[in-house]
This record gives sequence, structure tokens and C-alpha cells, in this order.
Amino acid sequence: MKARVPNGMGKGPSNNMNQMLKQAKEMQDKITALQADLEEREFTGTAGGGVVECKINGKRNVLSLKLDPDIVDKDNIEDLQDMIMAAFNAAVDTLDEISEAEMEKLTGGVSFPGLF
Repeated sequence: MKARVPNGMGKGPSNNMNQMLKQAKEMQDKITALQADLEEREFTGTAGGGVVECKINGKRNVLSLKLDPDIVDKDNIEDLQDMIMAAFNAAVDTLDEISEAEMEKLTGGVSFPGLF
């Protein structure tokens, strides 16, 4: 009497599943490497025509903040604060745009919710 092998065992569909799992693992490894690479990069944002410059890394930590001394006015701190926030937000926007573009290249446009 011969034993029956369930569908998907041995040849056929299980090989396709194994291939898909292998490809998913490779994609996961590439995404992890991209995330690590982005965390090490530096991104710069400016405001006020360049009088405020904020540099961040891919973890969104501020690495440096440069202010043109001519914009420092103790009687108008609000404008300076606004420009600092705008420069930081511009750096974050740059990071997000580059992250999305790099991820799209890697995944061929397939969305993976929660990754970026």
C-alpha cells in the first residue's frame, strides 16, 4: 500500500511557497539595510533664505543648528523660533522624501504599511 503525500508536499506548490518565502526574506534584509543606511545619513533643512540651517540624521536627531548672527533679535524671538522650526521641518521633509524614494526603488512601488 502506498502512502499518500498531501498536496503541497514535495514538488509543486511547496516549491513556489519556498521561493516566495526566500524572496520575502531577501526583501526584508534589503529593507533593514536601507533603514540602517538612512539612519546614518545627514539631512539639511534651511529657512529664512538660508539664515537658519538645521542638520539632522535619519533618526531625526539634530546634529547641528546654524544661525546667521544678523537674525538674532532679542525683541523678536518669535520669528527666530519659527525659522528654527521651519528649518527642522524642512530637514525632516527631505528625510521623508528620500526615504520614500529609496523604498519605492527597493520595493518596486509595493507598499509595506508601518515601515516608513
